[in-house]
Amino acid sequence: MENQYSRSVQRAGNKPAQELIREVFQVIPRKWRGIGEIPRSGLGLAEAYSDYDAERRFGLADQAVPEPEECISGLVLQGLRKPHECPAFGSVCTPEHPLGATMVSSEGACAAYYLYRRRPVGVAAGNGS
Repeated sequence: MENQYSRSVQRAGNKPAQELIREVFQVIPRKWRGIGEIPRSGLGLAEAYSDYDAERRFGLADQAVPEPEECISGLVLQGLRKPHECPAFGSVCTPEHPLGATMVSSEGACAAYYLYRRRPVGVAAGNGS
């Protein structure tokens, strides 16, 4: 791979920025919507910056938000199911009213399937096919 920005981007990266990130953040386990907790997959504020940690300050650290039972976004994220296999896809779960992480963003697999899926001739949009 060739660096096309060698005048401004060095192979080692931005050392001062890397040092700041190492000072301010620490690697922590993180809960991911639809999947659950993955060890060492997130960043949290280092202890020296804990006064600025909104999760601690407002008591949000242990708050759990349950996923709707009919949503299979976690399986879609893991590549175990396709969006159209979800019972909520295109009916109760749409980009305007998303149930899971994969429908929230336009880059999400379910949102992309919803917006760009091919339909048989004569099938209306939004009916889940």
